[in-house]
Amino acid sequence: MLHVCSLSRLHETVERTGARHLLTLINENTPVERPARIAEENHLFLGFNDILSPLPGMVPPSEIHVISLLRFVLNWDATTPLVVHCFAGISRSTAAAYITACARNPDLDEETIAQALRAASPSATPNARLVHLADDLLGREGRMVAAIGRIGRGADAYEGEPFELYFGSAE
Repeated sequence: MLHVCSLSRLHETVERTGARHLLTLINENTPVERPARIAEENHLFLGFNDILSPLPGMVPPSEIHVISLLRFVLNWDATTPLVVHCFAGISRSTAAAYITACARNPDLDEETIAQALRAASPSATPNARLVHLADDLLGREGRMVAAIGRIGRGADAYEGEPFELYFGSAE
């Protein structure tokens, strides 16, 4: 099971779900206190800004970030939940949850996963750069990008509500 939340809801989400794996996607210098129940080797911290193209003084999502994300989520054994978070729980984390569901379920169509993401989170607005990079790496031939484009921008929110996303092997 994938659980998505904001930084402010991280500790309560990990406790509530019993998660043992954590994926952090947040600005490089943002302090994140790893919950005690998450072993260091089960926590991937990816530091980059929530931007779509390079800007001076900021770090855009890169192919290296997505390769690290894919390696981490494909090695997750899914016997316990995985919590994915970013600062607001709206853009980077929802993109990572979508990418995870696509990577772990190669035979499931992108549209089904995107629609489930929208149903689970009305505010989800996945970072388009992350989705595009993952689409290329996973060989989805633009289908991930197109499916996210069809669900459109989520509802305006300062912070997303925690949610879960489930697809068989993405337990």
